[in-house]
Amino acid sequence: MAGNPNGSTNGNGGKSKRGFASMDPNRQREIASKGGRAAHAKGTAHEWSSDEARVAGQKGGIAVSRDRAHMAAIGREGGESRSRASRLAREQGRGMSSDREMQRPVTREGGMSLDRGASSSSGMTRQSSSETTRGADPR
Repeated sequence: MAGNPNGSTNGNGGKSKRGFASMDPNRQREIASKGGRAAHAKGTAHEWSSDEARVAGQKGGIAVSRDRAHMAAIGREGGESRSRASRLAREQGRGMSSDREMQRPVTREGGMSLDRGASSSSGMTRQSSSETTRGADPR
């Protein structure tokens, strides 16, 4: 058989019509499915235990995380998605309100406001006198 050393082409330069890899993907799936069913019926099919699955997943995660460029791309995608959502929320005038972030106004005293409802005419929330004496620096 002339062609490349692994024999994947026939003498006329075209691909071989023989073998599993040259089959239509649907036909491959059909054959593989029959093999899987037969192995289960015979009792020789491998079934993952939860420990085996955990170890395999951990091994895969370690292998993927070694690729720094891939991890950077994943992080970049997440950051872009997050900033896109934030930008859309700002443009629609509703602010970013999710379970992970809670917006609280900051008072002039520099502390976080505990009273969400009451606000002064300047739009800033004021703390009660008991709140300011608890954690404020008395200078």
